[in-house]
Amino acid sequence: MKLSIVALDYDGTISQRDAPDPAVRAAIADARTRGIIVMLVTGRILDDLRRAAGDLHFVDAVVAENGAVIHFPDSGHTSALAPGVPETLVSELRRRRIPATAGYSLIDTAAEEAPRVLEVIREQELPLVLLFNRGRLMILPQGVSKATGLQRALTVLRLSPRNAVAIGDAENDHALLQLAEVGVAVEWGSPALRKTADVTLPGHGPSAVAEYVRTLAASGRIPPVPKARRRLRLGYTEDGTEFSLAVRGRNVLIAGDARSGKSWLAGLLAEQLILHGYSMCVLDPEGDYRSLEELPGVTVLGGEDPPPAPRDLLRALRYPDRSVVIDLSHVPHDAKIDYIRSALPALNVMRRRTGLPHRILVDEAHYFLHDAGARHLLDLDANGYLVVTYCASRLPPELLAATEVMLVTCESNPAEIDALCQRCAACQAVEDARARWSALAHLTVGQAFALPITEEAGGELKMFNIGQRLTVHVRHRQKYVDVPVTEARAFEFAGNGGPPVRARTLRQFVAAVEHASPAALAPYVRRGDFSRWIAEVFGDRALADQLRRHEQRLKGAPDADVLPEIAGAIRARYDLMEDEVEMA
Repeated sequence: MKLSIVALDYDGTISQRDAPDPAVRAAIADARTRGIIVMLVTGRILDDLRRAAGDLHFVDAVVAENGAVIHFPDSGHTSALAPGVPETLVSELRRRRIPATAGYSLIDTAAEEAPRVLEVIREQELPLVLLFNRGRLMILPQGVSKATGLQRALTVLRLSPRNAVAIGDAENDHALLQLAEVGVAVEWGSPALRKTADVTLPGHGPSAVAEYVRTLAASGRIPPVPKARRRLRLGYTEDGTEFSLAVRGRNVLIAGDARSGKSWLAGLLAEQLILHGYSMCVLDPEGDYRSLEELPGVTVLGGEDPPPAPRDLLRALRYPDRSVVIDLSHVPHDAKIDYIRSALPALNVMRRRTGLPHRILVDEAHYFLHDAGARHLLDLDANGYLVVTYCASRLPPELLAATEVMLVTCESNPAEIDALCQRCAACQAVEDARARWSALAHLTVGQAFALPITEEAGGELKMFNIGQRLTVHVRHRQKYVDVPVTEARAFEFAGNGGPPVRARTLRQFVAAVEHASPAALAPYVRRGDFSRWIAEVFGDRALADQLRRHEQRLKGAPDADVLPEIAGAIRARYDLMEDEVEMA
């Protein structure tokens, strides 16, 4: 994921004898030349920081007074984010001869004065809190922290903490490190902070921070962490243990039969990512993700309106607190392919430039990413793809090789199971547990497996019951009914004295079955053509098995009319309406 912001604590992290370390200033300058925003986030009062650091134009923004004040050196704009210091408190501290310095919202004093300061605050019943910073004590309004100040500064600049790395050393840096995508504690700082940080930076002073900032800037990427703090809760394992994924910039594949719950699971992941503050673009061929609009910052485009042009899509995603669902359910199938193949490259350019959107979800990916040119539609160096398909074997090998999380709902196609197994062949114990892979075909709706390639699966097939969602899953009637397959995969009925009739959708297929004579369709039934087409083209093995039983019944009773049962089975599974469809 793209690195856009580096947030630095001042005292003890980058300062040396009260002034910023020259090596750190040089590293900051290098990062800024690469387009990375650098901010100071400090407990110091702004005027005191100017005295110590001099000209503040060496950074893009300053969060001062531990989050109560933000300042932008280039424009000179300063904003107070909290109430001012109560004059009654300042007067009483002076009267009691408690040495203190007041800023706009913060009062600074020695840590040993805490009992006397607390006594005054209690007497005056003030909504203030005490925060320690090594040997110093800060008195602040409630709800103010380095995190609140940094978040406001990022909002002003239309940036996301999901693209930020923060570095600190002391007690007042906990909230700062928690807000950033990666929080770094310096080795020479607070042991308590090191325990909660994502990364501990080794070294003995600011020079180590300088080298780390240079390395970050050169990579331009959010660094990997051993253990991510944010998690996506997927459900519960067979023993009742919560099963979740660490939020990292990994590619995720969700595979399984038609109507096995893939889109539900993908929607569960999407809504949690959105609630964690990640910007998403959902390419939704069938309108299954419209309900995500119930979440803050999510907009649905398309649907009954034309889908947005790539330029308009990028405009809708230019802010980090926005996610977009592109509903293509009213777009003809060939036009969907064209649209997605134009949108993905545009999104790749935007992600390279701005880091947004953080994640891209592509549903029904087998329709759009199945040929040799599909590899060029994806920026696999950026990662962050969530791909949903019933035919993973049709996806580009490069995408499968770059996928680190694989989740599978019911998968009844042996060829697909074998392809997924081969992808996980390097994982420990896959060969020993190969017989268990057949269990993929017997999952019920609401169950899924994490494949061994997934770190959280612990090198084995881990079954879990899928959790509940906040938003309602939308199942459109058109899905699998009116989406045409390619001409090459259409079902061809011999013409009755005329040209052949080709069914490219399930609705057209059912109409042909219901309007033809049993004698005309008997050869197809005896050969098992109907069940084979449903299995191979739509990947619905469960329905194919049901049709196969009807086909076999005709073999045993040549006079039986099984066509109503075949048409009825498809209607029941896919909720077809009773309207007539003119064959194409």
